[in-house]
Amino acid sequence: MTDTYDYIVVGAGSGGCVVTQRLVAAGKSVLLLEAGPADNTPFIHTPATFIRVIGTKRTWMYRTEAEDSILGRQMYVPQGRTLGGSSSVNAMIYIRGQREDYDNWAALGCDGWSYDDVLPVFKRAENNQRLAGPYHGNDGLLHVSDLPYHHPLSYAFIRAAQQAGVPYSDDFNGERQDGAGFFQTTTHNGKRGSTAATYLKAVRGSKLLTIRTEATLDSLLFENGAVSGVSYRDKAGHRYQALIREECILAAGGIGTPKALQLSGIGHEGELAAHGIRAVRHLPGVGENFQDHITASVYGQTRNPISLLGADKGVKAARHGLQYLMWRTGLLTSNVIESGAFVDTTGKGGRPDVQLHVTPRLVGDFDREPPAGHGLTINPCILRPTSRGTVKLRSADPNDQAMIVANNLTTREDVETMVRGLKLSRRILRAPALASIVEREILPSEDEHISDADLELHARTVAKTVYHPSCTAKMGKDAMAVVDPQLRVHGVPRLRIADISVMPELISGNTNAPTIMIGERCADFLLDRRAG
Repeated sequence: MTDTYDYIVVGAGSGGCVVTQRLVAAGKSVLLLEAGPADNTPFIHTPATFIRVIGTKRTWMYRTEAEDSILGRQMYVPQGRTLGGSSSVNAMIYIRGQREDYDNWAALGCDGWSYDDVLPVFKRAENNQRLAGPYHGNDGLLHVSDLPYHHPLSYAFIRAAQQAGVPYSDDFNGERQDGAGFFQTTTHNGKRGSTAATYLKAVRGSKLLTIRTEATLDSLLFENGAVSGVSYRDKAGHRYQALIREECILAAGGIGTPKALQLSGIGHEGELAAHGIRAVRHLPGVGENFQDHITASVYGQTRNPISLLGADKGVKAARHGLQYLMWRTGLLTSNVIESGAFVDTTGKGGRPDVQLHVTPRLVGDFDREPPAGHGLTINPCILRPTSRGTVKLRSADPNDQAMIVANNLTTREDVETMVRGLKLSRRILRAPALASIVEREILPSEDEHISDADLELHARTVAKTVYHPSCTAKMGKDAMAVVDPQLRVHGVPRLRIADISVMPELISGNTNAPTIMIGERCADFLLDRRAG
């Protein structure tokens, strides 16, 4: 038998869970498909242990093609593959971006997406522990809170940043983004608040909701050019079809969504034909415009063994675990990336162009070990990259990973921004509050006066993703746009997209909160109601 639902949502991540909750709460029947398993591991819900989930069956371990711009390396781009998607495996940082980001979306043809349009939606979604007023909400499903634990190195970084000329900020999502401070996080009472643990939880008991985990989409189904349903497989390989009465919503992320569109015959017809796929709709923008936030680490070795390294082993681990289980306090409530900063590195006093993520330990990446010993890592991130890449099919087999040509650090502007970010990070590392703790800079160099060329080489050697692949099914009205301002796929009736892929340009900061906002707006459009 083929089941029929009012709506089918493909992808139970930051956007998909939001759309699903809003539709079910409005009395609509929904089939929610998620390629990964349930979020039923304590490592997801305990903030400090999220890193143990990355690389498991609950993440997609995407990799870019080898890139000359990063010295022939491939870059790992992990994404969530479980209920809650990346909101179940990220560092829980709550950032919306800058006013100018959304005003620029509107200027690019995304009518109704200016900052004044989206601010009420951010506020509606938010339940902030501490902040209220014109920029924050207190009644939403998404809990946003201050961490109950902050590491001494995080405090030292914030003091050092101020000594280096960066002002203090107690709210990166208020009137101004710039400054240094502690991040607020999507946590509540010491636990992660993913969209599965918040939005989806609110409707889990409804008879209108059907959830299929470990369900892999093969393709969309069509009738007279309009989407009529989906074809998918369970983990045993059994195939199923499901039909819709109203619409289908793709929410598979910046890599999964363009792949699903292309497998279904929506994309550049010449590229589809090369894989033996008949084009249902020629949309050349599908998989184009790929953007991601990129960082390169600055490492400082501490004089004493005070970093997070080793603080969660042996007897200490037992004590931390007991403290967490009993009182939801202590080290395990940390999101690890507790502090950071937003800075205009050009010195012109304008919009921040670099974000700093700071970890109170030395961290590497999936293709390299971190430096040995104790220390902290300052990661300058290019907020508005000008490099552009693609996400295309490797083959017509749904099991094959998409081919990601990221083109990171291929523009001079991006390289210069990264070099300025590295200089700022090194200056903060040498400010008194950190200089009293940090014995030496491990990388890029102990030498304070290395050249810009040396910093560029360091960036190309260690550059890594901040896990925000986006913009591959962009919103707009131009020839390369994939969705219109109501998130409807151009020329494909009964199909919308509700994830990070619809961003025309990457926002200035972490992307979970904006993706939740996109999910909220998609639900508004589906239910024909006002955004506020």
